[in-house]
Amino acid sequence: MQRTDFGDMACSIARTLDVMGEPWTPLVIRDVYVGINRFEQIQQDLGISRKVLTERLNHLVEHGVLERRPYDNRPRYEYHLTERGTELFDVLMVMVGWGDKWLAGTAGPPVLYRHHACGEVSSVDLRCAHCGEPMHATDIDVLPGPGAAA
Repeated sequence: MQRTDFGDMACSIARTLDVMGEPWTPLVIRDVYVGINRFEQIQQDLGISRKVLTERLNHLVEHGVLERRPYDNRPRYEYHLTERGTELFDVLMVMVGWGDKWLAGTAGPPVLYRHHACGEVSSVDLRCAHCGEPMHATDIDVLPGPGAAA
């Protein structure tokens, strides 16, 4: 089945979905972030087929999200987030906040995140880069940017 190509759309959401919109991709990125770096480890953790995992890893390497690093003499690799991949994990942190709020139920969040700078368990808080005030859907206007479609 041919996947829709969102990469050429004049939309940052569509372009991001072109890189990470396949359902297994955020989970692969999560695993690599927490240190599950080898193919067999990722496959075992996710229960994903070898074919699909190979496609996902190749796609993420091709888009500069992951890099391969050999770990023995045979052609075997570990996968590590690039700078681009680490910033993409920030997007997943926003998803974590939404999931913790709306889907965690009475059991609460399955994972907690401790902030290195202050040592406290916290969550992501979207703020305006200019003034520092909260920045949510109800606080913004959408305007055409320099890369907007004609």
